[in-house]
Amino acid sequence: MNNSQDTILSAVRDFANRAHSDQRRRYVDAPYIVHPVRVMETCRAYTQDTATLCAALLHDVLEDTPVREASIGGFLETLMPGAEVARTLRTVVELTDVYTRERQPRMKRKERRAREAERLATVSADAQTVKYADIIDNAVDITQHDPDFAPVYVRECQAILALIDKGNAELYQRALSTLEECLERFPHK
Repeated sequence: MNNSQDTILSAVRDFANRAHSDQRRRYVDAPYIVHPVRVMETCRAYTQDTATLCAALLHDVLEDTPVREASIGGFLETLMPGAEVARTLRTVVELTDVYTRERQPRMKRKERRAREAERLATVSADAQTVKYADIIDNAVDITQHDPDFAPVYVRECQAILALIDKGNAELYQRALSTLEECLERFPHK
């Protein structure tokens, strides 16, 4: 199990790509995997921690695909030591939304997002670091492609960031700045 980080990340990327199979990004005709790869690359500019980078690639798998935690764990065990597998899985689970429309159909979006922000305040620094990169990538995409929804989404993300400050401090500042830049495009909304 002395795989290099690049070999591990390549294998995890391929696993995540298979898990997301034919899913596409919402606003552009691109395979879904482009988002987790961008999130991982953003994280990689601030950390070289393999478990965190793997979690970035896998961060939407439990939420958006039929693949379950045991399958991810079994796969990761072929690539890395048990402690890294456990940290990666914990981070992926922490990044999986609990307050979704499907799970909480009677709860309005505003309340779901507030509860999700409160939940994210309790997760690990690794998970918060990945969440910063996820927010950056999604906010930029939504700002470019959905100007009607973007101000709502960006303000929701600002509320999340106000509660989750345990991750990488530099990436946190980048996320805050990105959200400010996104909102500047909509001065009257």
